[in-house]
This record gives sequence, structure tokens and C-alpha cells, in this order.
Amino acid sequence: MTKFLLSVHVLAAIVAVGPVTVAASMFPPAVRRAAAGGGGPAAAAVTVTVTTVGVLHRICGVYARIGIAVPVLGLATALAMGVLGDGWLITSIALTAAAAGVLIAFVLPGQEEFVEQVAEGRSVDRQATVRLAMSTGVFNLLWATVTILMIVRPGSTTGA
Repeated sequence: MTKFLLSVHVLAAIVAVGPVTVAASMFPPAVRRAAAGGGGPAAAAVTVTVTTVGVLHRICGVYARIGIAVPVLGLATALAMGVLGDGWLITSIALTAAAAGVLIAFVLPGQEEFVEQVAEGRSVDRQATVRLAMSTGVFNLLWATVTILMIVRPGSTTGA
């Protein structure tokens, strides 16, 4: 049962967290491209970019909700393995909570605001896109750290 839970946990992390990290990283540059658009022949490209901004935000929101399965399955796996009290796991849980907090408090609301601005043709503050990119970078760094802890955890029996 432990191998099954671990497999499903890892698959959920790949399928759910991967798209969020990639789409969230692509979002700020897409907003800047959409905001830089104008009339004439470039108008069609701007429309595609506005659509891209909406799709990237939708990907982040949908996969963030699916991503709830990752910590749930992780806790089930840790319980089955008997490692709930291990320091590396407690640290991973704290970092996962921090990543979720950054996503919920900064990344998704920031994206939502930009989607509205771009869709309405309002001007976009470049510094605000930089702040969103920074928040996204923090989110990605937290997940990368959790991933490293999961692979190179203290007391690993794999010898890796």
C-alpha cells in the first residue's frame, strides 16, 4: 500500500504542481506582451496574447485545485511509512503550506487583476508584473525545495 500511495502522490505532484509552476512563470511576460499591443496588424497578435493570459490564469487556478491532492496523498503516504514526526517531513509540510499561501495570497489574485486589466485594455504597471514574477519565483522555489527534500530526505533507505 505504501508504494501505491507514494506512486500516486508523486504522479499527483507532477501532474498538478508542474503545470502551475510553468503557467505561473509564463504569465508575467504574457501580460507584458498583451499590454504592449496596439492597433493595426499587431491587433490580432494582441488578441491571441490576451487569450493566452486568460488561459494561463485558468491553468493555474484549475491545477491549483487539483494540487490539493498532493499534500493529502503525501500525508497518507507519510502515515503509512511511519514518518509523520520526522524533521524533513515537518519541514516539507511547512514549506508546502508556505507555497500554497503564496499561490493563494499573491499569485492567483495578482493574475486575476492582470486578466481584468488586459481584457479591458487598461494600462498595466510593469513594476506590478515584476512583483508578480517575484511571487511566482518564490512559489516555484518553495516547491523545488520540497521536491529536493522528498528526494534527498535524511534517513533515506535508498542510499541515494
